[in-house]
Amino acid sequence: MAEARSAVREPRVDVLYFEEGKEDEWKVGLESLRRSCVRRFYRTRNLIWNGLWPTSSWNLLVSVAFVSFLMVLDFDFCSSLNNKFWTLGEYVYISRGPPYYYLKVLVVSLLVGVCFFISLLHVRRYLLRILLAYKGWLHETPKNQSWSTLGWAVLVRIISGQSFSALIPALCPSTYSYQLSLPRMPVPSLDDTISQFLASMKPLLDTEEYNQLQKQAKNFKRTVGPKLQRLLHLKAWWASNYITDWWEKYIYLMNRAPIAVNCNYYCLGNAFWKPTHIQTARAASQSYAFMCFKRMIEREQVPPLVIRNTIPICMHQYERMFSTVRVPGADFDDLVHYDSSVSKHTVVLRQGLYYKLDMYDTMGQPLSPLTLEQQYSWIIEDADKKIAEGKISGSPSAFTTLERTDWAEKRSRYLSSGVNQETLEVVDKAAFLVTLETCEFDNLSDRAKFLLHGNGSSHWFDKSLSMFVFTDGKFGYNIEHSWGDAPVVAHLQEYACTDEVMDNRYGPDGHCKPMEGFVQAAIKAPTPLEWEVSEEMTEDIQDAIEFNRKNSEDIDLVVINHDDYGKGFVKKCKVSPDAYIQLALQLAYFMDEGKFALTYEASMTRLYLNGRTETVRPLTQDSCDFVRAMVEDHHSTEEKIRLLRKASETHTKLYKGCMSGKGWDRHLFALYVACKGLKYDSEFLHHALTHPWTLSTSQTPQQQIAGNPTLNHPDHRDKASPGGGFAPVSDEGYGVCYMLPEDSRFFFHVSSKHSCPITDSKRFVSNIFKALADMKKLFVEGWEAEDAKKK
Repeated sequence: MAEARSAVREPRVDVLYFEEGKEDEWKVGLESLRRSCVRRFYRTRNLIWNGLWPTSSWNLLVSVAFVSFLMVLDFDFCSSLNNKFWTLGEYVYISRGPPYYYLKVLVVSLLVGVCFFISLLHVRRYLLRILLAYKGWLHETPKNQSWSTLGWAVLVRIISGQSFSALIPALCPSTYSYQLSLPRMPVPSLDDTISQFLASMKPLLDTEEYNQLQKQAKNFKRTVGPKLQRLLHLKAWWASNYITDWWEKYIYLMNRAPIAVNCNYYCLGNAFWKPTHIQTARAASQSYAFMCFKRMIEREQVPPLVIRNTIPICMHQYERMFSTVRVPGADFDDLVHYDSSVSKHTVVLRQGLYYKLDMYDTMGQPLSPLTLEQQYSWIIEDADKKIAEGKISGSPSAFTTLERTDWAEKRSRYLSSGVNQETLEVVDKAAFLVTLETCEFDNLSDRAKFLLHGNGSSHWFDKSLSMFVFTDGKFGYNIEHSWGDAPVVAHLQEYACTDEVMDNRYGPDGHCKPMEGFVQAAIKAPTPLEWEVSEEMTEDIQDAIEFNRKNSEDIDLVVINHDDYGKGFVKKCKVSPDAYIQLALQLAYFMDEGKFALTYEASMTRLYLNGRTETVRPLTQDSCDFVRAMVEDHHSTEEKIRLLRKASETHTKLYKGCMSGKGWDRHLFALYVACKGLKYDSEFLHHALTHPWTLSTSQTPQQQIAGNPTLNHPDHRDKASPGGGFAPVSDEGYGVCYMLPEDSRFFFHVSSKHSCPITDSKRFVSNIFKALADMKKLFVEGWEAEDAKKK
């Protein structure tokens, strides 16, 4: 098979023209030069722009003009200041002549203006960093903010220039403008971290185990703990974030387990809305939106996300969203990001065949949705024809499902030279991957399961972002986790889906409509990519497919829509929706297993420079008290509601504490890394980091883009995404991801392992629904009792 494939190759078509004629070479050359200049202009402009933020060139011009104005008019009230300006001018040599006076004014004004501008730049930047270190606003609702918080918010808006950006568009911040003004992650107090950790473990341990853990903690504080803490403080001074680089290296890149299932996560498209049934049209629309978003990131035109229209969050992860690949290594992986100049294409997969698709025409314009639809149709026709003729061999993508060291060895053996190396480079440098599937799924669970692990050869798990479009026009993503977290991908998906709706992209027949006033230049036809597959490589590919099949068959995944009520009802109860769901999960787990579980919930730390996530531990003594009250018969409705509110307040306090840098799990992890690096041993840290997370949870955000139509509107409710999910962290536990898209429903993604005899995802979902129903009943009965008293 390999020899025949090398001898007989499909012809390559370099350029496909939609209109007759031939492009003049000099025009193409000039256009290439123009694109290069434009790209360099945007890079240089953004570099200068971000370096000057939160000031702007207007500040420099105003300061120069103001000094010139004072020197020329020589007002009496500022004569002493003018004297200093003219004294400064004496140190500047200018030959005497007719323009002597005005040249001296101009030179002095420039000197004073530049000095003032630089001083203003650093003062504003450090003031903003100091202001943003304040996190008191997190503990106040927008409607009940204190006067001090309101004053603080006004200062942030003035110093950052937000108050004027609406009036002067040139002052609007670019994507990374705030990065140099964000505060750095603080190192929590060692005593606080240990005390909070012990409190979180108390509900799980018996008296003897807890006393033993306390002794280990005291010994840690008395011996190596303070030294490790000093090392973290030292690192916090010079590193942009004292934890993120270690987190990415040791949690992701040094992990040798397969990233399929264990690391990558999935994201579903719209739950119910399907604007077209045509696979190629939907793929084209989504791909066009992706490329638009990619260009906006490169030009730093994505507005930085801010909370409450005031507080910026870190945008660092957006840099690696596209054109990024995780390259396997013998000991640890590398995360490689390619420049936009070499990453102008996507790679399209169809039934194990690969195609390179250039996303720009010869004039440097992105391919329109209609053009992309035609390209995808050509690929499907060509691939299906080759499959029918038997012209296919095994796909090396199966190797990405293996353990990382094994995959690194296979990559070096089979893909490091010749045609395979050339094809691999095209895949690695692609902006993203698109898979045009030959299947479709009637329910969310089956579609999500396929997106999570595929069939062994359908996914190239190393790519930062892979899109899958099914034959019925529905789609979803598989995302490699090391480069970034789910909120960033959710932002991309929201942009793509909103763009699809607002542009009314499809015609009555379901095909993409031509873009009004847009003329597509000549384009390159898709290029079939080839692999030389030997018999030995074929056997290894089949082994890899079988390895993935065993792992994927063990995943028990249920994705379900809960539409009895949503966060609208929870808000009427005056309880945090996230805390409410977490308490429902605690109650459901106790119903399921008859015990409590160490629970993981992810919260963001992007209020700090290069922040990623922190762990919230929803299992608290208060949540345990509430769960016990719910399963026991002797507690009144009023008592249960009181315990629910108390547990909710505790959870909300913990969550906001983690967002403001007061979490303890990442601190414990950093202490552990430092401990191992210095070749110390600590029973306490070992115990802290090895207790299994038998309930791992996360919430996917939605509606992050300011100004987007609300999903609570009846016309938009069907366009909500169910979010995404992941496999269970523990083989004997559950993974739960939930989405609160609008006021009338929840989505749940529940995963577990079939091989575990004590877990069952369907059973756990039914317990979640029962817990939600019981909690709703509490408040309904309470309101009815209040109404009865009033009557």
